[in-house]
Amino acid sequence: MGTLGVIGIALGIIAIIYLSVKGLNIVIAAPLATLIVILTNQMDIIPALIGKSPSYMTGLAGFLIKNFAIFLLGAVLAQYMEKSRSTVSIANWVLDKVGLENPYLVLVAFAGIAGLLTYGGISLFVVMFALVPLARPIFKKLDVNWALLPIPLFLGMATVTMSMIPGTPSVQNAVPTTYLGTSLTAAPLLSLVGIIALLVFGLFYLKIQLSRSIAKGEDFYSYLGEGEKAVEEEAKEEDGNYPPILLAILPLIVLVGIILTFAKVPNIILVALTAGILLSAILYRKYLPNQMTLLNLGANGAVPSAFATSSSVAFGSVLTAAPGFGIIKEAIMAIPGSPLIGLSVATALLGGITGSSSGTLGIVMQNFAQSYLDMGVPAELIHRVACVASAVITVVPHSGVTITFNNITGLNLKNAFWHQFVIVNGGHLVALIVMLLASTVLY
Repeated sequence: MGTLGVIGIALGIIAIIYLSVKGLNIVIAAPLATLIVILTNQMDIIPALIGKSPSYMTGLAGFLIKNFAIFLLGAVLAQYMEKSRSTVSIANWVLDKVGLENPYLVLVAFAGIAGLLTYGGISLFVVMFALVPLARPIFKKLDVNWALLPIPLFLGMATVTMSMIPGTPSVQNAVPTTYLGTSLTAAPLLSLVGIIALLVFGLFYLKIQLSRSIAKGEDFYSYLGEGEKAVEEEAKEEDGNYPPILLAILPLIVLVGIILTFAKVPNIILVALTAGILLSAILYRKYLPNQMTLLNLGANGAVPSAFATSSSVAFGSVLTAAPGFGIIKEAIMAIPGSPLIGLSVATALLGGITGSSSGTLGIVMQNFAQSYLDMGVPAELIHRVACVASAVITVVPHSGVTITFNNITGLNLKNAFWHQFVIVNGGHLVALIVMLLASTVLY
């Protein structure tokens, strides 16, 4: 049964990836893949699906309870910013200051904005909801292929500010502190080495891909391949009726200001998002004849993204509770050589299984941390290496971030996944290798 259980876990992972790539909704694909894991591991079907924790439904419901309000409020605020054309106003202001002559510098600046927001403690999902509407007019003005958006956006919000910069308040950086007694600034010198490696890699990749796109003659609509739709969208941009820059940016300033000022208040992100929505409803009323439509659009956008992400998390919950996972854990612990290699492999593989770096770290800390401490590995080293390794395979077709991003942007796995994969997974792999080499000198 042990071997069959391990095979079943592998088949479950293959199934969820294959079904996602083929276009099956993750809400359907995840429970189907979960059934493969349950049956091959000879788990009780009903308890594993709808029983008490750990089960599929408790994993799904647990994520929704913690995060659905963020998805809903974030989607509504994004609708207000986009439909009022505040994002066009902000984009025009930015491009007036930076200029259109060097698209690369504009995209680097955009990545910097995403990085500052996440380093300020704003949820990655909220940053997506806030910045995607802003990115659209910027990419249109620059006439850069929309499919390149994942490169600057993910470089800014899902790399160094997620796992490496000392003091970053990301969930990924916070989880190990609970188990290891470390601080958010764990292993600062090692972190610096990883930051430099990842940023060099990411900025170089952005430069290469942008240059190739321009050389091919691609424009904003190259991702579509639908001439009629492109003309229709372009016509909408001719209307110059949008809020002045101060009104356009005020809801975002209020959002960030509340989060940073009251960072220690529980669920402050919900208060900040609500304040941003209410302020937008007042400031943009003359630009929005039917605000009820916006609320409906926000709700319609939030529900699929939230349930898709929670379905992926639920799959990971059952998989890590399966008997076959225990065998995999033992095999990982038996990897010869430096304990950090085993830790890196275990964390990276779990990242690919769950599609969530934060969820992965919770599993790793609970199941592996004490074993590596007993081997004499410094706690701060476990903290930082695990943080970085958790993102080495975290961007997969069934990843909640990938699904949400595609839903918000209108992109898909075919035209946008590769850039997400390279920037997040590839960037973290480069950083991890460099950090493991540096650790032999620093520790």
